[in-house]
This record gives sequence, structure tokens and C-alpha cells, in this order.
Amino acid sequence: MRLTEISYGTAQPIEGYGPGFFRVGGHVLRGACLITPWDAGLWGGFDDTQTPLSLGGRIDVLFVGTGAEIAHPPAAFRRIMEEAGIGVEVMNSPAACRTYNVLLSEGRRIAAALLPVAAVKG
Repeated sequence: MRLTEISYGTAQPIEGYGPGFFRVGGHVLRGACLITPWDAGLWGGFDDTQTPLSLGGRIDVLFVGTGAEIAHPPAAFRRIMEEAGIGVEVMNSPAACRTYNVLLSEGRRIAAALLPVAAVKG
């Protein structure tokens, strides 16, 4: 069997996650994050529809990571994304990170809106 190294081009994959954080491009982001092939930053959670909506036309699918367990996002959040032409795929955050990286390596037009696997204490 021949193994090949995955190439992400100029995009940065999700390198890791843990209690309350995600690591992308060598930087640690604490709390909920929105990650795209070209940027990674904080996200205001399901009440923040404007940040993902700003991706309209640049992505086809938004992976929504709901933390350690899968949960339904608010119906209004899903409806707003889908009305903007952004498909929504909901899964727990670990699965969303893995799926994002696989499709990123394929050059797909994706983003990930992720809730941390545990609440940030502080």
C-alpha cells in the first residue's frame, strides 16, 4: 500500500482541539470558532448568523460542530443559512473537524462553525 501525505495547498487545516479550544495554523482559538480555508476566528454561536452569512457565494457547505455531543441547532439558524444557499451539516465538533479536514484536502468550498467540546472556564 502506498501512502501519500495530504496536501491542503494554502489552506490551513484544523490541527487539534481540546477543552474550550481549537488549533488552526499553529494558533489557539478559545471558544466558538468559524474556520474557513482562508481564515479562522471567533464565532458568536447560533445567535451570530451574520458571520457565516458573509461566506455566501464562497462556500457550499457549513459544517456545524455542536460540541462534544450532536445536538440540533436552532431552526432559525438552519433556515437562514439554507435560504442564503449555504448547506448545513450538523455533527459533534470532533466529527466536524475531521470532515472539514478531509474535504479541505479535496479543495471543496467549505467552512466549519464549531462549538468547543467543553465550556471555557474563566
